[in-house]
Amino acid sequence: MDRNKKKGRYERIYKQVSELLNATDDIVSRMATMVAVLHHKMDGFFWTGFYLLSEGSLLVGPYQGPVACQVLAKNTGVCWAAINEQKTIIVPDVEKFPGHIACDSRSRSEIVIPLRNNGGKIIGVLDVDSKNLDQFDENDAGGLEKIIGLI
Repeated sequence: MDRNKKKGRYERIYKQVSELLNATDDIVSRMATMVAVLHHKMDGFFWTGFYLLSEGSLLVGPYQGPVACQVLAKNTGVCWAAINEQKTIIVPDVEKFPGHIACDSRSRSEIVIPLRNNGGKIIGVLDVDSKNLDQFDENDAGGLEKIIGLI
């Protein structure tokens, strides 16, 4: 998808999700709705979901796609890298990422965005995998960061 088309799609998704999230303040319901919209509206999203911090562990939350790893090994993989570095991580080729956790061997690229509470503390991540190499770019990072800000 070209840069302008992708940017426009994220803007439309942001508007749609922001309207849908008016129905409830429940965080799990909001996450589930957001993931469903993203997963079905964005080309190349193979697995789309949240991993949430709970007592020092990173546990799967609402998601769409194949069965996920329920618990991610501490300080390993892209999700933990995004938490530890406190920033969005884009991985063009997961095979080249040291310590990548392969919950599904069909995943080829990944983007992970930290999810913060109102106080700015990281409480989890939005994780998106693609079957395509080099699926994600700065347009995805900006669009997804803005959208998860709605949680």
